[in-house]
Amino acid sequence: MAQGVSTCFGVPGESYLAVLDGFHEYRDRIRFVACRQEGGAAFMAEAQGKLSGRPGICFVTRGPGATNASIGVHTAFQDSTPMILFVGQVASDQRDREAFQELDYRQMFGPGTLGLAKWVGEVQHADRLPEYVARAFHTAMQGRPGPVVLALPEDMLTRATGAPVLPRVEPVRAWPAPGGLRDLRAMLLVAERPIVIAGGSGWDAEAACALQRFAENWQLPVACGWRFQDTFDNRHPLYAGDVGIGINPRLAARIRAADLVVALGVRLGEMTTGGYALLQAPRPTQKLVHIHAGAEELGRVYAAELLLQASMAVAAKALESLAAPADLPWAAHTAAARADYEANLVAPAVEPLDLAVVVKTLQRLLPEDTVFTNGAGNYSGWLHRYCRHPGLQHHGRTQLAPTSGAMGYGLPAAVATALLHPQRTVVNLAGDGDFLMTGQELATATGYGAKRLLSVVVDNGSYGTIRMHQEREYPGRTSGSDLFNPDFAAFARAFGWRSEFIARTEDFEPALRRFVRAGTPTLLHLKLDTDVITSRTTLGAIRAAAQRG
Repeated sequence: MAQGVSTCFGVPGESYLAVLDGFHEYRDRIRFVACRQEGGAAFMAEAQGKLSGRPGICFVTRGPGATNASIGVHTAFQDSTPMILFVGQVASDQRDREAFQELDYRQMFGPGTLGLAKWVGEVQHADRLPEYVARAFHTAMQGRPGPVVLALPEDMLTRATGAPVLPRVEPVRAWPAPGGLRDLRAMLLVAERPIVIAGGSGWDAEAACALQRFAENWQLPVACGWRFQDTFDNRHPLYAGDVGIGINPRLAARIRAADLVVALGVRLGEMTTGGYALLQAPRPTQKLVHIHAGAEELGRVYAAELLLQASMAVAAKALESLAAPADLPWAAHTAAARADYEANLVAPAVEPLDLAVVVKTLQRLLPEDTVFTNGAGNYSGWLHRYCRHPGLQHHGRTQLAPTSGAMGYGLPAAVATALLHPQRTVVNLAGDGDFLMTGQELATATGYGAKRLLSVVVDNGSYGTIRMHQEREYPGRTSGSDLFNPDFAAFARAFGWRSEFIARTEDFEPALRRFVRAGTPTLLHLKLDTDVITSRTTLGAIRAAAQRG
């Protein structure tokens, strides 16, 4: 409670019964949301971290509980999301005997640059519990945010302690070096084709406003890193699109041709850099300025012209102080980038069900502050391409999606958002394979009273992304990518949700209007032809190209 936590997610276990009893004792101050599987609970806590900027909290039991939750920890690590996973542990006098469900969590979650967590601790003495909790909050939020794992031995949890509760933790913020800012301004003054790629975690509304002012001062085109499209207002004339899977080919060409790339908050990982090809590793052909909160991230992959460590909450505020000249030579370059983005919103009609129209209808009929979530799969390409996010400065986060590529993320993230922000409308777009990874969390939404929650399940009877890659590499020789699906509408009704089946574009808008009027959790089961594999091509076209080539 001292850390401002009012909701925790988890699956109950006998290894932390004392904690569960504490939730009962303080149920009027802290809500414990009991989920149906630890992976879903961890995804909910990760979404909580994205939405709040403070660590999302998850409790699970030892052994299988922790292994199930590890997918959410990995997502939090790759997405740089603050999160704390508390794991019940075997009693101290049973350690190292392979007791029931015993694991060494330091080995399992292995902190490091390629581990699952930023730090893993185990609290042996009740008197040190406040110290460990405070350190967990500090570690999760400072520098590059990320997940922390704390193991709680069962016997430690039942011991009395008079240790004082430590005050609320606030992260220490790092400002960019003044000399580095002067160097960046000098590089901007001689640039002809600059572009900003913004994203990552640690942003707040003030920082997003400062980024917009910096871009306006210098008339810079701004693109957003993969699945961080809400960092910059997509409706702004300086917005150029998202950089990731399914990137607008014209934006990709523009980044390759840029003479200066300012990467602000993004890790410049494989997805954002197109397999390290948009920016060649380790030495890009473009001049690169990389500004990031984590010192360990700077220079890890790219040898940039300029590296600046700065927290995102203040980095853009420093950048907006850079005075721009009266005349800038790249006005046409910036306007062309915006025109390319607008052109990318236009797509040929697809029959009988057009996902581009589905996404545009969602945005047209739902409130501006609607939160959109998704997991992994080709279906998400339509959401990324056609959804226009208003930017963090207006409504906070409106996009929750895993840069880790974790299937099953979208529904738990949507459930968590609906419970944490009941006044907002939440839409989960899920593929059929993605949805059934965590579909049981429909029960969590029903049990805890979620309201304005919509799940749109795109059913093409296939693990579509895998099928696409199979057709590219082994045309006509597919294996293991076909799915045998239930009636998703009937499935949802079994959990107390409203549901409808939709096979034609013209049936979607009336169904969406019925959801808006009802204001209760609804699932729309959309049947899509397997051949319609991405927002740009079909399986048939991919197979034909592979056979020719």
